[in-house]
Amino acid sequence: MLAYIRIADSLSAWFGKAFAWLIVMMAVGTGYEVFVRYVLNDPTSWALDVSFIMYGTLFMMGGAYTLSRGGHVRGDFLYRLWQPRTQAKVDLVLYLIFFFPGVLALIFTGWKYASRSWGYGEVSINSPAGVPIFQFKTVMVAAGILLFIQGIAQVFRCVHCIRTNEWIQAEEDVLETEDILLKKAHEAETGGHV
Repeated sequence: MLAYIRIADSLSAWFGKAFAWLIVMMAVGTGYEVFVRYVLNDPTSWALDVSFIMYGTLFMMGGAYTLSRGGHVRGDFLYRLWQPRTQAKVDLVLYLIFFFPGVLALIFTGWKYASRSWGYGEVSINSPAGVPIFQFKTVMVAAGILLFIQGIAQVFRCVHCIRTNEWIQAEEDVLETEDILLKKAHEAETGGHV
């Protein structure tokens, strides 16, 4: 169970970080479009669609990574007051009732849309350039599979927490700037002793 959690977390982290590079590509593409539009007065017909596709891909492929790190939005005004064991019980029920049916619907519906889209080489109807979007439809299936794999890890986390009353945290790999500053300030106050 613990080994599966670590493998799923690593897989989600790898895909999340790999697809995070789309941010750089989007910035370069947007910068290029601004330059050719306003400096050369020669706008492209494809930039808007490509930026939508890249943003959507980034959003979808980062979902499992965000789930593994507990980064999804949660209405936790009551949840945070509960014991970890109670939190785990509620999470387990919610994963089984809502999460897995939704993710399975994403996978199977995405597969239907993707296979149909690949079959006729679908292009964007919003673009005069006819930007292909069939590969983007495939991203829905890939993201769903990653979410399913990570969801099993989250269920294992719940089971472990129900048994031990302690959550298994994902490895820290990225910290918010505020957290880094607070950590440095705390180390400065304590002389580096925590």
